[in-house]
Amino acid sequence: MTRRANVVGAGPNGLVAAAVLAEQGFEVQVFERNAKPGGAAASGNTLGDGIVVDLGAAAHPFAFGSPAFRHFNLTAQGLEWKFHDYPLAHPLDGADSVLLHQDLSETVKQFPKDSRAWQALHGPLIARPHDTLDNATSPLLGIPPHPVLMARFGLRSLPPARLLGAAAFRTREAKALFAGSSAHSMLPLEHPFTSGFGALFGALGQSWGWPVARGGTGSIIEALLKVLQALDVRIRTGTHITDIAQLPPAELTLLDVTPRQLLDIAGARLPAHYRKQLERWRYGTAVYKVDYLLDGPVPWNDPRTANAGTVHVVGEAGELADAEREVAAGRMPQRPFVMVVQPSSADETRAPAGQQVIWSYAHVPQGYTGKAGELIDAQIQRFAPGFKDRILRRAETSPAQLEAWNPNLVGGDIGGGSLSGLQQFVRPTASLSPYRLGVPGLYLCSSSTPPGGGVHGMAGWHAAHQALRDLRRS
Repeated sequence: MTRRANVVGAGPNGLVAAAVLAEQGFEVQVFERNAKPGGAAASGNTLGDGIVVDLGAAAHPFAFGSPAFRHFNLTAQGLEWKFHDYPLAHPLDGADSVLLHQDLSETVKQFPKDSRAWQALHGPLIARPHDTLDNATSPLLGIPPHPVLMARFGLRSLPPARLLGAAAFRTREAKALFAGSSAHSMLPLEHPFTSGFGALFGALGQSWGWPVARGGTGSIIEALLKVLQALDVRIRTGTHITDIAQLPPAELTLLDVTPRQLLDIAGARLPAHYRKQLERWRYGTAVYKVDYLLDGPVPWNDPRTANAGTVHVVGEAGELADAEREVAAGRMPQRPFVMVVQPSSADETRAPAGQQVIWSYAHVPQGYTGKAGELIDAQIQRFAPGFKDRILRRAETSPAQLEAWNPNLVGGDIGGGSLSGLQQFVRPTASLSPYRLGVPGLYLCSSSTPPGGGVHGMAGWHAAHQALRDLRRS
């Protein structure tokens, strides 16, 4: 008898879930609203023909080490990683940028007074980067694959990043570098567990770096699609599922959507208590995106910064903390946290020779309706005088436009829901089986489930394996 499965949503999580099920003999169909698969892991030509712009995610410390991507061996499907001289740079006023090197010993040479503390924080995680990521991309309420290492990571994760940074480090360089990585939590740095993001992102950067995909983030999806093609998975693009009744009969249905879309698609079929929990789901800090085509590299005050893959543009650690606190309170700071990725300084396919593609976003309040493009320009210009003169073309994307392109990016939230409060641990509800929806055969596999946002496919991986385990038990 043919076993059938449906997957709604062709982002990385949906595609990985489809691949896992097809590998186990299921006949799988994937239904995607947009004309192309990929979700927020997509590339396009919004700056013109011959220019490759990452429409969503751009730098990929998680994707490079993802257990799911390793399993499907995406590099054998043509995926190629490109590395910069430095994974990360953090410019400072009146000083050289502080650089995260792909080597712990090189990083700490910049702040000898904090060398011992920096090594103590990151060293054990750097020594076992794959095990570290395996832990970080597993459901937090279950037994981690490497419990002792997870316990060591947990001790580093518990304090608020602002508190740990102030207590552990004496130099502005170490404080800024750690604060910038912690800001990937998209939470105020006074929030508990934000230190975990600083330690994790820093450790991955100092092990395998924060690479970009040659040809754009969409190349990750292209490699996944080759896996799915070999497994005879059918992908139906341009198909907007608004009710699960539209789907063909199947033993399993996995939904790569956030709670808001889940309630629209399947709310009437869910248990009442579960539906009420989903209705309380909170979306968090948003992003306002600007892409640039320049006539050359960004003229950073410290020229080495042009050779960094990612640049955290905000200034001192205290400035960053103040900006994130303002955003969480619903107010737009005049000097927001801006993340810049410079893919074409390592990947020659992104733009014609002599030109540079620059990807950036600022953290903004959830559902922000104002204009943040000029603030982003000003933050970059602050550390790169003459930047504005290098701009050939630019494209702004507001939170509302991000959501219109990809409904999972509710109000511009790129993480599938806020990580504040208990939502960091109980996604989307308090359950040891967070992928189950309380209806036999129906599962959630989006960034609103563990391990959360990012291009790694692990929510799809865990949801599909949960579904397979449940079938074996039935």
